[in-house]
Amino acid sequence: MELLNQLPPYNLFGLENQTFEGAKVVAIPVPYDSTSSYKSGSKDGPHAIIEASRNIELYSEETGTDISDIGIFTTEELAPNLSSPEATVEQIKKEVSIIAEKGKVPLLIGGEHTITLGSVGALLEKENDLSILYFDAHSDSRDSYLGAKVCHASVARRLMDLTENLYMLGVRSIDKESAQKYGSKILYMKDMHNKDRKSIINTLLNSLSEKVYLSIDLDVLDPSEMPSVGTPEPDGMHFNEMKEIIKGVLERKTLVGLDVVELNPIPGLVAPNYLAAKLIYMILSYSFGGV
Repeated sequence: MELLNQLPPYNLFGLENQTFEGAKVVAIPVPYDSTSSYKSGSKDGPHAIIEASRNIELYSEETGTDISDIGIFTTEELAPNLSSPEATVEQIKKEVSIIAEKGKVPLLIGGEHTITLGSVGALLEKENDLSILYFDAHSDSRDSYLGAKVCHASVARRLMDLTENLYMLGVRSIDKESAQKYGSKILYMKDMHNKDRKSIINTLLNSLSEKVYLSIDLDVLDPSEMPSVGTPEPDGMHFNEMKEIIKGVLERKTLVGLDVVELNPIPGLVAPNYLAAKLIYMILSYSFGGV
């Protein structure tokens, strides 16, 4: 029986007739938050983002494009390997390697920030000249946290074990050792307040290589706009500011992968979920709107 009225498919943006073979972007929901140390719940983030995304208008009045026809395929949720964070990272790395080898852009939807290690690890084996643009309220640069060397609080440190080409924006929480060791790679929120967006974009363009991986911890945003995170930090970035910076970078650089992580849904409050979904759509519009 054909339904007269039916909801969009349960995938990112509710797109019809998407296939892996025909997709430019492959989204992987990763409901993993086993190393969360304050408020857990980001394992529910992928579902909340996908659900919200099914209600987004596919035409962007900002870019004048509808990028849904580039092909955006959503996989089944990746079941985390709960034996260890390292095992989950390795599992993600294998999946992203398959996607990258097929010439597609991986999009990870978290889940906690630890998942970035698997995605970037896979892409670094394929791309010789890759930079990571890392949006986060926290530097995530401790060598270990609560006895774990692979966890949400050490993601950036482990990434810097793999590459020097990592640059952080929006940081406003950092330990003393990390501040002394990695300060040159961080544009703190306190300094961003004193810079215009054009100068921030120019700084990034001069620092980043041609190929860029975007990693976005949603707690980089101010809690007034994004309260649904595990560790909300006051005095953060605003949505329009983030969009303008990302747009300025992607007008000149090539996006080869991205993740959006750490959405910790609050029951009954859907606006943050929708913001996260809209942010993903705008990033894809900035990257592939002309394709």
